[in-house]
This record gives sequence, structure tokens and C-alpha cells, in this order.
Amino acid sequence: MLQQIRQTWFSNIRADVLAGTVVALALIPEAIAFSIIAGVDPKVGLYASFSICVITAFAGGRPAMISAATGAMALLLTTLVAEHGLQYLFAATLLTGVLQILAGYLRLGSLMRFVSRSVVTGFVNALAILIFMAQLPELTDVTWPVYAMTAGGLAIIYLFPYVPVIGRMLPSPLICIVVMTGIYMATGMSIHTVGDMGALPDSLPVFLWPDVPLNLETLWIVLPYAIMLTLVGLMESMMTATIVDDLTDTPSDKNRECKGQGLANIGTGLLGGMAGCGMIGQTVINVKSGGRTRLSTLCAGVVLLIMVVFASDWVARIPMAALVAVMIMVSIGTFNWESLRDMRKHPLSTNIVMLATVVVVVATHNLAIGVLVGVLLSALFFANKVGRLLVIDSTLDADGCREYEVVGQVFFTSADQFVAGFDFKEAIDAVRIDLRRAHFWDITAVGALDKVVIKFRREGAHVEVIGLNEASATLVDQIAVHDKPDAEKLIGGH
Repeated sequence: MLQQIRQTWFSNIRADVLAGTVVALALIPEAIAFSIIAGVDPKVGLYASFSICVITAFAGGRPAMISAATGAMALLLTTLVAEHGLQYLFAATLLTGVLQILAGYLRLGSLMRFVSRSVVTGFVNALAILIFMAQLPELTDVTWPVYAMTAGGLAIIYLFPYVPVIGRMLPSPLICIVVMTGIYMATGMSIHTVGDMGALPDSLPVFLWPDVPLNLETLWIVLPYAIMLTLVGLMESMMTATIVDDLTDTPSDKNRECKGQGLANIGTGLLGGMAGCGMIGQTVINVKSGGRTRLSTLCAGVVLLIMVVFASDWVARIPMAALVAVMIMVSIGTFNWESLRDMRKHPLSTNIVMLATVVVVVATHNLAIGVLVGVLLSALFFANKVGRLLVIDSTLDADGCREYEVVGQVFFTSADQFVAGFDFKEAIDAVRIDLRRAHFWDITAVGALDKVVIKFRREGAHVEVIGLNEASATLVDQIAVHDKPDAEKLIGGH
């Protein structure tokens, strides 16, 4: 037990503390921006980011993953806040947490195995594009010092690691923020800072219960929002966990992550925060800065709260250009450049799924819709490929019986091919259909078998079906009509 605690918490202390500090700085402007999107006070997003980080550090299923207030969740809350007010946001956040915990116990996190690699790649590339696009407002119609600060920040980020000794000891994004803030304070140049994003809170969060009526009417108001928040939050969190799995070559517990996200949102709702989920951008910052254990996530949340409450005057002076440089680094590091290089050797279907995911996510700014489109396309391409892997061979034995051997999967995409594999016009007295190497999946497949048997019988042939495996036999027994009395009447128009 002690060895496990040390491994998951204290095996990388210096790097985790520094990485968590960098993440905390990067969380501040985004939490404020997401609060503005939702139409609430900046402290709602900041309190949410603090509490979600701290709770998931203990309860989450993916060490080094950063969860906080996000843009996708904020967008879903906009209408609720506008129509019913802030207290209903807290109630929806609490209900979201309950639903996410339920999803964890139902093991819905295991559904990530149905998300193909091409969908994950498309998701990551789209997110990198969205992160970069989100920085453009800070680089549009601004004075030259902003460009100079951004370029200088990028130079520090990419060149500092080559400085002997200290280059590997300190994360370059943190050095970028410290140096650029020092330059800003020394020169007093007129540029956009964190303080311009909105007022930072001046007190610690306190426990509160949403001031809403506890009745069915309230439930029907918040339930639709809670369901959408649950789906989007879990999808983004599961994708984030998968990406960290790849970056660190370590596994995560997706179902525990569902429960952890639920506990975090319940805690957030009780502390005056908005619903949140996994943040891929900040998670990549954490991992790239050396964060590997739960301590990095805890530090991100604790340092965030300390900064915005006790060091707000200093934090307010951080130039947005420095944070833009950090986020551009994240965008470049997040994008899977190999996916472009490998497009020529990847199957066309893989490229289509990846590009479709990217296009839909970028066009809608909704990661959940893009992933759903990618998963559906992957399923269609998979079904089409499997449907083609159906082979039907036939031989004529010495007794004049035509034996058909079926090899492959029979379901809705291959049913027509299955029927087309038999010669119904051949003058034959007996037909044997060998299904030992085939599997029937659905009612369309069983209907195709009915059609084949009935057609042969109408041509005067005796038909014998052999070799059905147990699962296929059960389905055929329940649904098929060719082995029932008056089969030709039951099968109707076949």
C-alpha cells in the first residue's frame, strides 16, 4: 500500500510541483473566459477549476490528468443561466455529478474501446486547431509589443530546454511566464493582461446548497442539461485519459474516472462552481512540463486557488501574450503531425474518419459531436469490410447432393451477398448448407437464411442446414420460419 501511494503521489515531486504551477497559471484566463461564456461571475469558473482539480487528484482514474471548467460545458450552461439563473446552474452541476457516478458503476467508461485510433487522432488534431484558433483574438488588431512578447515567449519555451543543467530542471513554459511578466512590469507597456479578463475572487469558496425549490419542476428543468453535461463531460474526460495513456505509456481506469468526475462535479456544485471535465490542453501542458503523478493535479488546483485569492495582484499582471505562447506550444505539441505524413499509406477509410472528425469538431466547436460522427463512420466502414469477408463454396457429392460451405459473418450488410451465393436454378434433389464456419448476427441474417431455404424448396430440393454454432442456433430457433409449419406462408413475399 505504501509503495503504491509513493508511486502514484511522490515518485516525481519536483517535476509535479513545477508542472502543476504552470498548469495553474494556464487555467486562470481560460476559467475566466469560460465563466463569461456561461454568463456568470469569473469566480464561478475559478472555484470550479480549483475544486475539480483537487477532487479528481484523489478520486480520478488517470494520474497527471487535469480536469476543470471547460468551454464545452460552459456552452451547454448558457441557456440555463439566462433563463433560470445561477442557482439552477449549481443544481444542474450536482445532478451531473450523480449521473456520472452512476455511469461509472454501470461501467460506461469501458465503451472507450469502441473509439477507433483514427477517431482519437482526428479528435486530437481538431483540438489542436481549436486551441490555436482560440488564441487568435489575442493576436488580432494588437500593437507590435504583443507580437514581440509572443515570439519571445515561444523562443524561451523551445530554446530554454537546451540551456545546460537548469534547462532540464525547470519547465520552459513556467520560465516563459515569469520572464515575460518581468519584462512587462519593467517596461510598463500597454498590452492585455490576465487582470483585463475579469475580477479575480478575493475570498475562499464556501459550502452552499443551491437555492432552488426541491420539487419535480426543478428536476425537469435541470435534467436535460445534466444529461448533456454528463455525456459531453464523460466523453471529453475519457478522450483526455486515452491521450495521456498514449503520452505516458501507462494505463488508466476509465470507470474510476467516471466516478471521480462525478464526485468532482458534486463538490464543485456545493462550492459555487460550474460543471467541468477533462481538459486536454492543460493536461498536455502538465505532461509536457514533467507532470506524471496525482500530485501534479493536486498542485494545479491548490496553486490556482492560492494565486487567485492571495496573489491576485501579481497574477493580474501576467501578460496574455505569455499565456498565448504557452497555448501555441500546446497546440503544436498536441497536433499529430505523423497523421499527415502517413495518410498515403493508411487505408482510405481511416483517413476519411480522421478528417471527418476534424472537420466536424472544428466546424461545430463541439468535441462530442465530432467524436460521435467519427465513431459512426468507423462502425459503417467496419461493417462494410466485415460484410465483404463472406465466402460461399459448393461441391457436388457422389449422391447428387449440392453442399454449400459458408465462411464468414452474416448480418445486415452481407445478407444480400449470402443469398446471391446460391444457385437456385440448378436442377438438384438435395442441398446441404454447412454453417460450421459462419455466424448469424441479426434478424436480417436469419431472414436471408429463410429466403435461401424456401427458394430451394420451391425448386423441389430437400434442404438440410447443419453446423450452426450455439449463438446462431439460438437466434435461428427464435426468429427463423423455414423450420416452422407452413413456412412458405409465414415467409410471405420471399
